[in-house]
Amino acid sequence: MLMESIKKILLDKNHAGIQFLKYSMCGGFAFAADVAAFFLVAWFFFPALTEDDLFVRLFHLDIEPVSESVRTINFVICSAFAFMASNLVAYVLNVLFVFKAGKHGRWKELGLFYLVSGISIAIGTGVGALLINAFGLATTYSYIAKAFSATMINYAGRKFFIFHG
Repeated sequence: MLMESIKKILLDKNHAGIQFLKYSMCGGFAFAADVAAFFLVAWFFFPALTEDDLFVRLFHLDIEPVSESVRTINFVICSAFAFMASNLVAYVLNVLFVFKAGKHGRWKELGLFYLVSGISIAIGTGVGALLINAFGLATTYSYIAKAFSATMINYAGRKFFIFHG
């Protein structure tokens, strides 16, 4: 009985658990695209890396030293590029493997996708900042809370408002 239930769930492409698993896997690829885009832009175009940066040490990179103020501005610029790139990857993978597109026209759907992502990252960042400021939580835990809340908001927004469930 249990094995039959498990088999039924695994074979049901529309089961919410399977859909969320596929969504999470696509999110992993989007996260990898975010990391790659951020560090490539930070290395080649808008210097935002320091000599003690893990990425620099890991790949033995030569970097251009910049002031803290320039590095801060470049961090924001690199983050924006990474957001655009990773969301495009997420959109394509979600359309191909997770959700059924066509609830809206393609451009409106893409715009809504980015809008939901922007809202979720803003809320997630607010949650993370609140956890740091109000409770003194470590940055890593606040980042995890931000990522978790953004993931849940994105999933719900995409499932119920952007795509055909």
